[in-house]
Formats: sequence, structure tokens, C-alpha cells
Amino acid sequence: MGLLLARSDEQSYRFYSLSTQIRKERNSYYDLLEKTQQGALDITNWLEWFLNCLFHAIENSEKLLEKIIYKHSFWIKHSRVNMNDRQRKILNMLMDDFEGVINTTKWAKIGKCSQDTALRDIQDLIEKGILVKSLKGGRSRNYEMKSGQLNPRL
Repeated sequence: MGLLLARSDEQSYRFYSLSTQIRKERNSYYDLLEKTQQGALDITNWLEWFLNCLFHAIENSEKLLEKIIYKHSFWIKHSRVNMNDRQRKILNMLMDDFEGVINTTKWAKIGKCSQDTALRDIQDLIEKGILVKSLKGGRSRNYEMKSGQLNPRL
């Protein structure tokens, strides 16, 4: 199917991956395929599933492209901001669906540095208007990207 869709697009590239999406939905794919092969061979349900799967693949690619465009815009906007490699690495991680919160302990672990160095990195990014102290509570101080930094639509 992927090959047929690629040929029908008459493009040398595609921004969606049907095979990746089918892999994500493989359990329902195999269940529906088995049901379709039994009985009268009515493929209506399979076609509906396939079109939904194609829609999900395109939707996921759209989200990924938005994220890529946003990161590119972020780095262009901050191209003249002096940052060290640790700061760049961790900011990239924060923009890549980082789970949880960032604090000096996590920063130090990810950046392979001391907690004092992590705190200096964080404070530097706060002064540059890239990070802010998070309002989300906890035992230690948490930090996040400044409002508007993570949402490409802001």
C-alpha cells in the first residue's frame, strides 16, 4: 500500500509513514484482517480502518513537522544567544517531549556536571529569558521553558 500511495503522489518524497503507523496499530490490523478473510470477504471495515490509519499517519507527521519547524525557529531566534553545549543539549531535550520536570539534579545527571554547574547553567538561561521557575510544586525547585517558548503557535 505504501508503494502504491507513493506512486500515486507522483512525488519522490513523503512526509508520512504508513508502515510506521500500521506498526503502531498492528494488533487492530491483524484482528481486522483475520475477520475480513473469514466469511463473505467484505472489505468495507478494512477499508475504513486503512483510511483511518492513513489519516493518523498524516496527522502524526503533521505534529512532527510542526515540532521540527518550531525547534528550527527557536534556534534561529536564539542563534546569537551564547550557550554552552550542556544548555543546548538539555533545551533540545525539553523541546522533544521531555517527560517530567527539570531540576538541578536532573540537569546535572543529563549534562554530566555538578549540581552547582547545573544551577549556574539554569540561572544563566533564566537571565536570558529562556527558562523560568516552574509554578509546579515539589521538594526541589523545578524549571521550564518560558511561556510561549514551547508552543509553536504562540
